[in-house]
Amino acid sequence: MRGGGGRKGVVLAAWIVGVLVPAAAAAQVLEINSGGGVTVYDGPAVYTAQGVVSIQAARSQPRRRAARASPDLDAAARDARLSAALVEAVAWQESHMRAGLVSRAGAVGEMQLMPSTAKALGVDPRVTRQNYAGGAAYLRSLLKRYDGDLIKTLAAYNAGPEAVDRYGGMPPFKETQDYVAAILEHLSQQALADDGLETIR
Repeated sequence: MRGGGGRKGVVLAAWIVGVLVPAAAAAQVLEINSGGGVTVYDGPAVYTAQGVVSIQAARSQPRRRAARASPDLDAAARDARLSAALVEAVAWQESHMRAGLVSRAGAVGEMQLMPSTAKALGVDPRVTRQNYAGGAAYLRSLLKRYDGDLIKTLAAYNAGPEAVDRYGGMPPFKETQDYVAAILEHLSQQALADDGLETIR
């Protein structure tokens, strides 16, 4: 990290993502809800005021509990009312979930909290449980700041909210653009693997 949630049930962002599956090429529609949970639609779908609606018969797959890297991550996600998948995707992109990692900029731990951010959140970033808790709480605060816009939230987590505010959205920084794209790809791959995410085919 170089630098809230919208209304319940409101879609944060719904993006058509072209995903190349080894067996076949298919266009995937991802719907990301207010807690960062992902629903994947294979095939035609339309956007409505209620969210994404498949225009072919939908079949819900059984939901399976994902094996998370740490119960601390799960607890942090639950306390912040976020999906564990979202917190995990950010932690993986930030540090590959390495405890104690310190970046050249001084960001610390799994969620790469800057010392000033950690202090404002009242957490010790060197302690895994607190690092995840602080990172998840910061993600929630950014979601609230950007009215549930996941793209702005992720961009702000990387580049800082000042940059997002200055440019009115995604800053023109390749690092930040790649960062956001990588997290969305991580979420889509989790969903395609049915790794604890709801999938509709």
